Amino acid sequence: MASSLSLFLAKRYLFSRHQSGFAAFISASSTLGIMLGVCVLIVALSAMNGFERVLAQKLLSIVPHGELINVERPMIQWQDNINQALEHPRVLAGAPVVKSQAMLQKKGQLKGVELRGVDIRLEQQVSDIAQYVNSGSWQDLSQENAIIIGQGIANKLSLSVGDKVQLLLPKIAKQQFGQSFPAPQVFNLTVAGTFKFGGVIDDSLIYLNLSQAQTMLNLSSEQVQGIRLKVDSIFSAPQIMREVANQMTRDYVYIYDWTRTQGHLFSDIQLVRAVMYLALSMVIAVASFNIVSTLIMVVNEKRSDIAILLTMGASPATIMSCFILQGLSNGILGTLLGTGVGLYLADNLTEIVRLLESLFNTQFLSGDVYFINYIPSHIVSSDIIFTVVIALVMSLIATIYPAWRATKVQPAQVLGQA
Repeated sequence: MASSLSLFLAKRYLFSRHQSGFAAFISASSTLGIMLGVCVLIVALSAMNGFERVLAQKLLSIVPHGELINVERPMIQWQDNINQALEHPRVLAGAPVVKSQAMLQKKGQLKGVELRGVDIRLEQQVSDIAQYVNSGSWQDLSQENAIIIGQGIANKLSLSVGDKVQLLLPKIAKQQFGQSFPAPQVFNLTVAGTFKFGGVIDDSLIYLNLSQAQTMLNLSSEQVQGIRLKVDSIFSAPQIMREVANQMTRDYVYIYDWTRTQGHLFSDIQLVRAVMYLALSMVIAVASFNIVSTLIMVVNEKRSDIAILLTMGASPATIMSCFILQGLSNGILGTLLGTGVGLYLADNLTEIVRLLESLFNTQFLSGDVYFINYIPSHIVSSDIIFTVVIALVMSLIATIYPAWRATKVQPAQVLGQA
């Protein structure tokens, strides 16, 4: 009975034509503020989720999930080490790697690069780099003196498939005090292909076949610097790599995983996500507490009605519930509208941003700087639910004080002044 009366009174006051214009404006602004806060928060979280998904699906498709690099000497019998690593139930694939810092030279131009000597077949099991070769073929890497380079390197040195280029490697030798540094080793190579992935990877990475890299670095066919592993869960990579390393008791190894090489990107996304969530939650909070102003004005306007209701036997709980429902309706309406609009924008965020780019003739993300050139979006239901709950809880909290003040109206004092 009391709840029915509270609901009836809340509806009557909510749609009352006698409500002051200023109170109606504050009420509408609180609803609009909650709607905008919820909408922007859903869109922002979806964008952050999109970046996380692209990070996992694209960047980590060519960046090794983990590497085990020998400390004191080259790794021998690498096939046995890979087979031993594959015994771990969460390791999906493994491949050998030889790597070094080097310089590429074309005429008078130089470019610092990261050299990767890989097994052509096994590398495709731990990396999708072959899918990003945009000229030439990944299999062409098997040719003698062949090299595949990033598109950024090709642009810097004006290289294309078939061009000759010189690779400069430091000569490993013990130095004595006062002795000059030895001249670098020079190798003549042929560009067999280029790959275009995006970001700094295109500007720094080159691939050689494993046997060629072993010859350059004075390693035998059984020697490599380490192995690269692909695991079933990228976020469990640090733990899995430690477990695999503990199984390999023959040599000391450096344990690397993607969180050490590319983890800053994920950390940046998480930081931006947390700051954005905090800032937009404050926007929702400010909009929600506009409800306080609205309800206080309504309570002051309805003091006579409240006094009559109390005189007729209405309980303080009924009065309080009436104003809580009235204020909460603004929060519910704003949350529903914000959720609907936010879901629509988040679902079409990539297309909307591309439309804005075409209208303003600009590009928000450059593929030459970042590893993608579009704004991704991925809607996660838990984020939506949490956002809705936060907005409703803030709206409910904002109604408590004005509703409690309504129960403190003194009927004798109010009606005596009427």
